Amino acid sequence: MGVKGFVEGGIASIIAGCSTHPLDLIKVRMQLQGEAPISAPATVHNLRPALAFHTANHTIHIPAPSVVAHAPPRVGPVAVGVKIIQQEGVAALFSGVSATVLRQTLYSTTRMGLYDMLKQKWTDPDTNIMPLSKKIVAGLIAGGIGAAVGNPADVAMVRMQADGRLPISQRRNYKSVIDAITQMSKSEGVTSLWRGSSLTVNRAMLVTASQLASYDQFKETILEKGLMKDGLGTHVVSSFAAGFVAAIASNPVDVIKTRVMNMKVEPGMAPPYSGAIDCAMKTIKAEGPMALYKGFIPTISRQGPFTVVLFVTLEQVRKMLKDF
Repeated sequence: MGVKGFVEGGIASIIAGCSTHPLDLIKVRMQLQGEAPISAPATVHNLRPALAFHTANHTIHIPAPSVVAHAPPRVGPVAVGVKIIQQEGVAALFSGVSATVLRQTLYSTTRMGLYDMLKQKWTDPDTNIMPLSKKIVAGLIAGGIGAAVGNPADVAMVRMQADGRLPISQRRNYKSVIDAITQMSKSEGVTSLWRGSSLTVNRAMLVTASQLASYDQFKETILEKGLMKDGLGTHVVSSFAAGFVAAIASNPVDVIKTRVMNMKVEPGMAPPYSGAIDCAMKTIKAEGPMALYKGFIPTISRQGPFTVVLFVTLEQVRKMLKDF
């Protein structure tokens, strides 16, 4: 299909991304719950999390690892959404939506188009069937390339979505995705736009392989067994099942990616995390292994509708552009 596959995938991805953006924002906020303060004094900056008690005149930092601190209670997606609306307004649910549009334009358009090209190339012309193993490989390749292209927009989106949870004095206050990318390039260097890129690529490979491959596989199975006809019902069932598979596969990497991208590096101080493995180890040590599945409910709540809107829209766009 060539360029047509990229256009179809891009249109469907942008519509799906914008319509489910509030759920994605809530997911990001939940994934950052329990994370230690962003900055700390030079004497204890290598410790994470550090304990800090604020008084009227000064801050007392207690670096002793033996001190047991009680983490703030974790709240669910509904409570997080309500809190955002109460503290920041309804419009805050769409913080970073410009970055979402750019991300879908770069990342999803690339991955959807490449997957479609590989699918056309690797499908058996006689049986019109593509083995599941090849679908997975196609998803891994398409997802990895798409993520590398779209990483700057991904970093900007995470920061814009997470900005409202920071103290007012520490907020970055990006005006748009272009402003976010410009400020990051000036203050942290161009390489900061690819911060967490290895995580983004790994997550995108998992998501694309599980999402696109499983959608095709579920759809083919339903049609082969005659459970449903090729229509809206089949598309909805197949896409929601694909979204569930993608959420389970990608959530741990997504949590680490969010934290690495959101970390604030102070001049002259070591970054909170030295990399993905360091972030994963510190997260598990401080919050337990299940912390890697933080935000899973909003992830599946977002991944399900996103995948449904994505593939239902894609199928309709394909019908509209069939004669082009």
